[in-house]
Amino acid sequence: MWQQLTAAGRALSRGLVELIYPSACLICGSPPPATGGGGDDAVGPFCNACRNTLANDPQAACPRCASTVGPFANVAGGCVRCHREPFAFEAVVRLGPYDGLLRAVVLRLKQSGSEALAEVVGELWGAARRDALRALAVDMIEPVPLHWWRRWRRGHNQSAALARGLATILGLPVTFCLRRTRNTPKQTQQTATARRDNVRGAFRARRDPRLKGRSVLLVDDVLTTGSTASEAARALRDAGAARVVVAALARGGLD
Repeated sequence: MWQQLTAAGRALSRGLVELIYPSACLICGSPPPATGGGGDDAVGPFCNACRNTLANDPQAACPRCASTVGPFANVAGGCVRCHREPFAFEAVVRLGPYDGLLRAVVLRLKQSGSEALAEVVGELWGAARRDALRALAVDMIEPVPLHWWRRWRRGHNQSAALARGLATILGLPVTFCLRRTRNTPKQTQQTATARRDNVRGAFRARRDPRLKGRSVLLVDDVLTTGSTASEAARALRDAGAARVVVAALARGGLD
């Protein structure tokens, strides 16, 4: 019953956004393309410029950690940034680097009232990276959870909204087996070592029968060192998942 009410609330919120801004790109406010053409280019209420900027990633990325790499880099077993990292996940697919317009969108998704925008961004992401995401051969989608206190203050979990958008495009179920057991300090401006220590043991996953022997797509808005995603993946594997791969909207990096 609660899930139905929540879904109805999300649908109402998204409908209100489209009612209030019927002819404006949800990112820059300019007129979106005319509807009726169908296809991937029609995904989301975005103008051509914003949609193309977000969907097109001109740089090559490491398949293991999604870091930007050179066009001739040897990424067998990972790139120079990740090949020594004992990640609990196998691969990462990103929409793009944490920079420019995508960075601005990620920051906006963390603001209260941005849940509907996160869902349509997730749909754009799923359409733009459909082949790469399907090649991961996953059975279900699991968002990285927020601690209940942070989720209450924000009003939504942007990773869960992104996951629902991806699920719409990929035709996969979204599960909520993970929980964050403690309200960890924000990872921003911490060193790589501090980030690992900060999230160690911060996740638990219930032993849901749907997890046993399955492949899970773990969704988060930003991946920087991979510490948060790795701890969440470890919890899912401890609960019975056979493998975990990651979808990160943006790939950041420590300077």
